[in-house]
Amino acid sequence: MHSRGTDCRIDAASHERYITSMKTATIPPIRIEPSFREEIEQSLDRGETLASLVENAVRTEVSRRRDQSEFVRRGLAAIARSEADGDWIPAETVIAKLEAKVAAARQRQAKHRQ
Repeated sequence: MHSRGTDCRIDAASHERYITSMKTATIPPIRIEPSFREEIEQSLDRGETLASLVENAVRTEVSRRRDQSEFVRRGLAAIARSEADGDWIPAETVIAKLEAKVAAARQRQAKHRQ
């Protein structure tokens, strides 16, 4: 059984970890042209602040980059699986087939114009 002092230290340590993880940080300030700042301020929605717009823009960009990285990772994994399984078609073969289809379509168009 723990003494009351031990319980208090565990609670304090737990609280400190919680508080530390909840602390915020600032995004470094950036210099912009006054005309661009005016443009930004004119684009703000009612009740929106410049800080909230910047935070939202940064969050959106971070999310987009995370999604893009995940997309590339999944694509590379799919390529590796296809190559390992031997069920892939070389790009040159696909391009040659597409070029043949385009050539055939152009010939059909040329015949219809005559």
